[in-house]
Amino acid sequence: MIKKILVFDTTLRDGEQVPGAKLNLYEKLEVAQQLKRLQVDIIEAGFPSSSTGDFNAVKEIAMKVGNTDEIMITALARAVKSDIDAVYNSVKYAENPLIHIVLGTSDIHVEKKLGKSKSQILDIGVDAVKYAKTLLPDVQYSTEDASRSDFEYLWSTIEGVVKAGATIINVPDTVGYAEPEEFGELIFKLHDRLKNLNDKILLSVHCHNDLGMATANTLAAIKNGADKVECTINGIGERAGNAALEEVVMAVNTRSSVYKAFTNINTKEIMNTSRLVSSFMGLDVQVNKAITGDNAFAHSSGIHQDGLLKSRDAYEIISPLEVGLDDMELILTARSGRHAVKNALAKLGFDQLTETQFEGIFEAFLELADAKKEVYNHDLYVLVENYYTKHDIHNQGMVHYSDNFYELMDIQVISNPIFPSASVKIKKADQILKSSAVGSGPIDALYSAITEISDLDIKLIEYNISSVSRGKEALGKVKIQVEYKGEKYTAKATDTDIMKASALAYINVINIILVDSLLPIK
Repeated sequence: MIKKILVFDTTLRDGEQVPGAKLNLYEKLEVAQQLKRLQVDIIEAGFPSSSTGDFNAVKEIAMKVGNTDEIMITALARAVKSDIDAVYNSVKYAENPLIHIVLGTSDIHVEKKLGKSKSQILDIGVDAVKYAKTLLPDVQYSTEDASRSDFEYLWSTIEGVVKAGATIINVPDTVGYAEPEEFGELIFKLHDRLKNLNDKILLSVHCHNDLGMATANTLAAIKNGADKVECTINGIGERAGNAALEEVVMAVNTRSSVYKAFTNINTKEIMNTSRLVSSFMGLDVQVNKAITGDNAFAHSSGIHQDGLLKSRDAYEIISPLEVGLDDMELILTARSGRHAVKNALAKLGFDQLTETQFEGIFEAFLELADAKKEVYNHDLYVLVENYYTKHDIHNQGMVHYSDNFYELMDIQVISNPIFPSASVKIKKADQILKSSAVGSGPIDALYSAITEISDLDIKLIEYNISSVSRGKEALGKVKIQVEYKGEKYTAKATDTDIMKASALAYINVINIILVDSLLPIK
């Protein structure tokens, strides 16, 4: 029997506890609306007793996002009346509100953090649930640090709060201490007892990633009876983060026969949600992160590219289209093999090359790839034309595409708070083009100067800088995403001079646009 797993997203509560990731009201609403499009079942919108701002944000989300019974809105409360009142008064505007109460159950939390006896804590929890039930019909109770709790005391707490009216029991691995086998066993035992006590109660889990096992523990819980999982987008959250929603959901989707479960998540919205959260919170997603990392569906190894071109399932268990990406990305680097380069050339119309011609072009490709790291389609055009010119090959009807491409010659950027400006010298065919511009900052000025030369109506959507090496001579990598005529384009460049890398990335993206939309493809 395959069962539905409810997905509870706590990006706006646990995720926002990351230092520096605080969102304003507008940003919280935007993320909540996107989570609604993602079709999560429950949004934890914040911790309303922590500040007036958080209270107002939860209230706005309840009113504007929770205005349908298809999604539940909740917020966190400690087991005290004022917290519970704050949650109620902020989430009550939703069609489907929920009060979420948390209180520790481990010896460490009970004795050292809370400074009370186990019986006192149990009574506090029961009383909190009883009070919350006078306000709303749905109450979730989280047994904080459950994975380090004495099992019988944990069960006594669960039994007590269920009898007091809790409708959802959440079992957190608060400090990421559990491992999948033992956590699965814990959930199995609790599920067995809980269903015998009251089979209408939902069993939930909330796993942290301190030992890198949050997703594995969450999946182990699903296999052992969990009805609901708590996650965050990109796995953000306190310390090392939470179970990543996209990883849990795609594991369940991909291996449904193993987990015997499904979710209601619209997976095609995963990348949109990931990028929105990353942008608003200023938290970059590591490039090799599962599902949402830049390299998750990119292939640069020649062996992998060859296998993928022969059969997609050779190295691809998830189609990038499933998570809202474009089709697979074969990145041409020095590691790319002949099959990938030949395939890329064929897509550009160079599908009638002799073996000798291809080998000559491939040799030039390897030299360029060693120098440039990544090779784009406009580079391939230039390589082919250079080969034809060098060998005096007159290809009938051949258009000199390279005459349309831009090449950076020189830049000068002045950065100051009063008058940031930039000057660029760019080559196009036999022309040397120059432009200067001012802007709100040095990058704005630089890109304005280049845009003036290209005369393309390009909108910069994303600009990221990262270091790819260490020390004074560290290489800086710039990755940009732009929009042109409704289509999005991405390009990268690397250099020890970050301004030069920025200019090269922008020129790369302009050349990509020219290949894609301005030039006739053979």
